[in-house]
Amino acid sequence: MEPKNALLKRAYALDGDAEKIRDLYADWAESYDGDTVGGMGYVAPALAAEALAAILGPAQAVLDAGCGTGLVGRELDSRIEAAIDGVDLSPGMLEQAGAKGVYRHLSEADMTRPLNIPDNTYDGVVSVGVFTSGHVGPKAIDELARVARPGAPVVVTVHEKVWEPDGYPGHLKAMENRGLVRIRAVRDTPYHEKEGYRCKLCVLEAA
Repeated sequence: MEPKNALLKRAYALDGDAEKIRDLYADWAESYDGDTVGGMGYVAPALAAEALAAILGPAQAVLDAGCGTGLVGRELDSRIEAAIDGVDLSPGMLEQAGAKGVYRHLSEADMTRPLNIPDNTYDGVVSVGVFTSGHVGPKAIDELARVARPGAPVVVTVHEKVWEPDGYPGHLKAMENRGLVRIRAVRDTPYHEKEGYRCKLCVLEAA
C-alpha cells in the first residue's frame, strides 16, 4: 500500500543514512503527532505501552528507545508510575518529547550504534516506530536487551514491510538461542490503521 502522507513517503524511502533521518524529522517534528495519530491512526504507541504496562509494576525505570515526540512516553505515563528516559536521533523530536513533561531524562542517540548506557540499567525497554523501512535494523534489539535488567520486558514493534525481508524472525530466534532474550509473544497488531499498515508487536524478556 502506498502511504498517503508525503512525509511518511519520505520516511519509508529512507536508506538508513543518519543525516537524512535527522533532516526528515526536523521537518516533521512539529506536526508529527497530529499527522500520525490523528491523520494516520497511529495506534502502535498505545498498544506497545499497554503491553509493557501490563508486565511492569509501579515505580520502574523504563527506556523509550527512539522516543520521537514522546507518544509512547505519554501513553506509559497514563498507565503506570515510572521513571521514563528517552533517546532519539532527532533533536527536534526530542524537543517535542520534552514538552510533554513525562520524561526523567532525554538524550540524543543513534540506535545503529552501541548505546551510551550501562548494562542492566532498566526494568523495562520499549521501542516503537524504529524498526521500519530505512531506519534501524534488527541488530539494534541486541542493545535493547543489553541495557535491560535480567527478567525485564523488552517490547518492540516491527513494521510489516521489514519483518520478513530484514530477517527479524531469524534474528530474534538467534538472540534466544544465544541466551540474550526469551521470546514471550509475537502479535500481529495494527500500526497505522488509516493507512492500512500492521506490525509485529514483540514481547521479549531480557535474559
